[in-house]
Amino acid sequence: MASVLRRAASAFQSLAHIVGPPPSEQELRVRPWRRIRGDATLRLQYDLDSSSMVFDVGGYEGDWASEIAGRYGCTIHIFEPVPEFATKIQERLGKNAKIHVHAFGLAASSRSEPMGVNADSSSIFGAFTGREANQVVRLLDITEFLERHQIRSIDLLKINIEGGEYELLERLVQTGEVMNIRNVQVQFHDFVENAEQRMRALQDELERTHYLTYQFPFVWENWRRKAAD
Repeated sequence: MASVLRRAASAFQSLAHIVGPPPSEQELRVRPWRRIRGDATLRLQYDLDSSSMVFDVGGYEGDWASEIAGRYGCTIHIFEPVPEFATKIQERLGKNAKIHVHAFGLAASSRSEPMGVNADSSSIFGAFTGREANQVVRLLDITEFLERHQIRSIDLLKINIEGGEYELLERLVQTGEVMNIRNVQVQFHDFVENAEQRMRALQDELERTHYLTYQFPFVWENWRRKAAD
């Protein structure tokens, strides 16, 4: 009997080695999004045209901005605090006069921050991600940017900034600027302190002025302004 159990345990271990480790919680969250090809559908399908204003906060390589520009021909401000990434976006998209690349990020306050640079997972939250800070980047208060450029309305604000989304949205709610944004497309991240509580609080605030058009928790969601526009 013992030999049978040993053989069964050995077979189970071999099978586990072949199959691999179980999927993480985030991998399970992403699966429904991938099934509907959300990056190629929901994230790009908006009521935009050549007169629209779009903010891409967390540009990385400029893929999303390039798709939006190609579809709608709108004005796009891309914010990418990692100089290397910003330079590459400028080289790729800079010939389009309607695309403006900014080598800084948007936040709740203007400051410099150490960042752990790691491709599209670059983040200022190294203590939570385990990525050691290896570069100092610039962040600008979003309200300061809006005032400086006299931007009164944004048709689509896309946010993917690896934990920085919380302070950015909290700032927009605090100042009331969120009312000037028609669509908020955001990826919340779960690795910052009190992430779920802060996300729920922001969703409650957004619900006062916007309504959900799609939601895949901690993957992507979009909020559209309720007011007639």
